[in-house]
Amino acid sequence: MQRGQKPIALFIDDGHDLHGQTLRSLKQFIEKTRHRGSRLTVVLAGHPRLKNEWRRPAREEIGARMTVLELEGIQGQQRRSILWLLEQCAASVAPGDIVTAAALDLLAERLITPLQIQHYLTRVLEQASRLGEKPVTPAIVHATLAPDMHALEPTLTRYGYNVTALSELLHIRLAEVRAFLHGQFPPGRTEELPNHLLAAGIPLGDQLASTNSERATG
Repeated sequence: MQRGQKPIALFIDDGHDLHGQTLRSLKQFIEKTRHRGSRLTVVLAGHPRLKNEWRRPAREEIGARMTVLELEGIQGQQRRSILWLLEQCAASVAPGDIVTAAALDLLAERLITPLQIQHYLTRVLEQASRLGEKPVTPAIVHATLAPDMHALEPTLTRYGYNVTALSELLHIRLAEVRAFLHGQFPPGRTEELPNHLLAAGIPLGDQLASTNSERATG
């Protein structure tokens, strides 16, 4: 770095899984390079947990030195994204001849991430082909999409919180986390955990209500 005399950017994917000591070491590395006349910038990319973790007071040493940039991805543009994919893959066929408008609306409503769109759109088209139906109808979409894709556990995973991370955040045992995710937590304690999740910056109102409803029904 001293020989090149150029600013360096270090990109780290899955930054939400970095250990706290690793981040402190990176901070010290940045400081040492600055004292030697060089410039190092560390760019962490990760799930929303990354932002939530380093805004906690206990993480102030690192969090106060960070600049957070939130990328919303295709949020609100799912329908356009699906249409674009269909147009790229079948330029000679109108999207409406492949997927009905109602089925397209349902896919745009249920799918959130580009990975989900690519995965489930492929499965929906394969299912329609096996059944010999064209275009794809809402019935095929309903039969293909995973019914629990927006349940509490997969939603938390998309935020970057696995069972271990939730155990550390909520200060409960791994077995208790699994019980909570499956709606089997004792009624007296179930009300405490949503407040901790909301305080951590995780907006999960619908998923928590669904889990509590399933627990009450069961």
